[in-house]
Amino acid sequence: MKARLLAAVALAAALSMTGCGGSALNDDSPAGGGSSASGPAGSSAAGPITVLAAASLTESFDRIGTLFEQINPNLDITVSYGGSSGLATQITSGAPADVFAAASPATMATVTDAGDTTGTPATFARNQLVIAVPKGNPKGLTSLGKLAGSGIKVALCAEQVPCGAAAKKALDAAGVKLTPVTQDQDVKAALAKLKLGEVDAALVYRTDARSATADVDGVEFPESAEATNDYPIVALKDAPNPAGAAAFVAFVQTPEAQQVLTDAGFQKP
Repeated sequence: MKARLLAAVALAAALSMTGCGGSALNDDSPAGGGSSASGPAGSSAAGPITVLAAASLTESFDRIGTLFEQINPNLDITVSYGGSSGLATQITSGAPADVFAAASPATMATVTDAGDTTGTPATFARNQLVIAVPKGNPKGLTSLGKLAGSGIKVALCAEQVPCGAAAKKALDAAGVKLTPVTQDQDVKAALAKLKLGEVDAALVYRTDARSATADVDGVEFPESAEATNDYPIVALKDAPNPAGAAAFVAFVQTPEAQQVLTDAGFQKP
């Protein structure tokens, strides 16, 4: 399995390198996300599969992709990660890909409204925000209100990407106004600013804070319940490998893949 964490501006060039071979869609294969699979049955599909996935899925989809390839040795997955809104724009602009996994229904709607999907997107996970702080929380940042304190540097995602939209909802619910020192295009970039010591806190998904427990702590806050994000997945209409796309979408919904997501801190849909 190959994984790439790509900035939106570089995605088109990377996607142009994706292989376009594939096999025909089986009549009994799920075309989109509406079907749930009961176990890790292999697929008769073969060839490369390109999956575009929200950056917050990086660790989970790396593991899920490896499991999928073990069950389907004739399939070769490349996952490109980035901000969901940038990925959606690339799809609607014609970039070749087989599957799209977004961090919000609103972002997925950009692709479905353009007629670029096959079948109905399926929600396969949910996620909530936490306040990510350096290990030990040296500044005692235990609430959204404290992020607005004097001299506190905060990283947020840009509002047009799902983690930024969720942060805005949570801050509005708390009645907190703050000016971030950076607004990043995906959650991994915001978390990186914290790990580098450039900010005192970042609003990131619970799963991203958990993936970086060696460096950061995740502080829960009640307003995150007002901004829970559903994660939909779907096969794309012009998928170069439609059978492979259908097989991967189905696998993400199996108990084996769902356990990987739960272990990473995602909630069940």
